[in-house]
Amino acid sequence: MSIPTEPIGSIPRPPSLIRAVAACQANEIDDAALEQEFTKALRETIERLEETGSPVITDGEQTKPSFATYALAGLTNLTSDGVVIPFADGHTRQLPRLAASPFRYGMHAARYVEAARSYTQRPVKQAVISASAMSLLYPSQGIRGYSREAFLSDLVAEAAEDIRGALNAGAASVQIDFTEARLSLKLDPSGSLLRSFVALNNRVLEGFTSEERLRIGVHVCPGGDHDSTHSADIDYTTLLPDLFQMNVGRFYLQMASEPDRKRVLGTIKELIGPSHLVFIGVTDPINPAVETAEQVRDRVLEVAAVLPVAQFGTTDDCGFAPFADDISTARETAFSKIRARVEGTAMAARELGL
Repeated sequence: MSIPTEPIGSIPRPPSLIRAVAACQANEIDDAALEQEFTKALRETIERLEETGSPVITDGEQTKPSFATYALAGLTNLTSDGVVIPFADGHTRQLPRLAASPFRYGMHAARYVEAARSYTQRPVKQAVISASAMSLLYPSQGIRGYSREAFLSDLVAEAAEDIRGALNAGAASVQIDFTEARLSLKLDPSGSLLRSFVALNNRVLEGFTSEERLRIGVHVCPGGDHDSTHSADIDYTTLLPDLFQMNVGRFYLQMASEPDRKRVLGTIKELIGPSHLVFIGVTDPINPAVETAEQVRDRVLEVAAVLPVAQFGTTDDCGFAPFADDISTARETAFSKIRARVEGTAMAARELGL
């Protein structure tokens, strides 16, 4: 037995791709030229991930505008004045707003799985956006002739299809990105908003069998954009009891950047169920210092002292560039951190006699 290790998702895009996207937006190159840059970046990213020894591959989200908005590609019933998400360093991200019915995904994740699988023989993991994040597109004032309940019914169907399509396309596992979970406790300290988010995501999961849900996971972190967070000041242990009510088999939890990991691990020990596999973050993407394999080993051994060895794996705290324009983390830094995670996890497994 070994300790499983997986990336979260995004890898910083090559500078050439970032330039090509800007050039296409400025009508300096055509869509075909941009597509060539996407293909080149995807192929190189997968090759580089394989070189790190990573047993599980992602597409690095090279062709996504962001982890949150890929599903909205091509939609014409959106406006730009949606919910604003503030980060600790003062910068913000703004979601679109749904302006008219109906709500449909413009892009489903199966396309990303199919593209990635054409370049690797290793298991491919696919990240998808949570239904709870997409629910923020619906305006507080409502939409005439399209109730919130009607919107949520359409959203649940689309989100379920996103996961189902990825599994059918050959994804070894599907990870629901739920970074708004911790943020919700900042917006509503009572926890009511968080519980409504969990309930909505569970509506999406109702259509999957217990065996399928073992291949579906959820990822939470305090945000990671331009080396800044949106909710790191929220006590992690207030999030976890509700998070573990999600009907998934896998949990991907930011931990390397957590100031009191031992306390949080103790809470996880109390919540983990017999069928759960918990991936603990052992590298911090928004810290420019590259962890050594020995540092990762020590963090893994710290986890092994608290959680059952058969029920945990390792991961990165979050994606390295969840938004396409985020160049705060160098591409080489990301691959170096991933290599340290892979090697450090293997070192810890040997020390544990696995």
